[in-house]
Amino acid sequence: MHKFGIELPKSVVEARHIDKKNGNSLWEDVIRKEMKAVQVAFKLLDDGERAPPTYQQIRCYMIFDVKMDTFQRTARYVAQGNMTEAPATLTYASVVSHESVRIALTLAALNDLEVKTADVANAFLQVPVLEKIWTICGPEFGPDEGRKAILVRALYGLCSASAAFRNHMADCMDNLGFKLCLADQHLWYRPATRKYDGHDYMEYVLLYVDDILVVSHDGMTILDKIDRFFPMKPDSKGDPDMYLGAKLRPVTLPNGVISWSLSPSKYVQEAVRNLKEYLLREYDGRTLVQRGSGVYVKDY
Repeated sequence: MHKFGIELPKSVVEARHIDKKNGNSLWEDVIRKEMKAVQVAFKLLDDGERAPPTYQQIRCYMIFDVKMDTFQRTARYVAQGNMTEAPATLTYASVVSHESVRIALTLAALNDLEVKTADVANAFLQVPVLEKIWTICGPEFGPDEGRKAILVRALYGLCSASAAFRNHMADCMDNLGFKLCLADQHLWYRPATRKYDGHDYMEYVLLYVDDILVVSHDGMTILDKIDRFFPMKPDSKGDPDMYLGAKLRPVTLPNGVISWSLSPSKYVQEAVRNLKEYLLREYDGRTLVQRGSGVYVKDY
């Protein structure tokens, strides 16, 4: 299986085989990085120790992907959530709607406000797990392969992971004085006053999984306060570049008002560039074009 011309492994063993074939360690590097981050989610049991009888066994595995904006390889260690029976009240968690994002950007333009974004680092791993789960460690655990472990954090893939993170985020926003929007469970607001002209308005915080978007006259201060509760990825706080999978950029209208646009242009350009590289890559001494595939690079 390929994505953007890059071969995607289906397991840790296959990922290491691809690295060996390509003469690099690109997949191995992201595996080690991910396992270093998720170690906090597991409590290893002693040899011969059994998991408590009330705990459910679950399978955990690695998912591999390629980022659509940079085509960087990524790995995510997840739980097979369909193996557990969690109460429905613990599992449901949506994401902020596209309409809410567009309305927030419109309000930013109308009120001459800043738009800032940030990514929460290992979002689900920062909150306690709501289910009683145990698993058997796989080859990604190195010398601990085969040992039993109890999950103590909300690992990606668990039925309750999104709800657990969203609930903790709601507590954080309440602590900062924000109120939940009844029309969108992932949007918070609070009254604010712009200091330099005394203009009263509402500032907003939107959450799309672990991507935060802030609309305010002082967005960085809000992000810094949230960072105290949920540490964010280094260098992720600042002016927006990508959000909801599209390029987000300011546009100055003829009347001088700064508005915001969402465009898939960056994704399309990078996809085409990567496709060209894929078509020109040699397999057994010949490229796909030379094999007579009927696809011509110049057509792209």
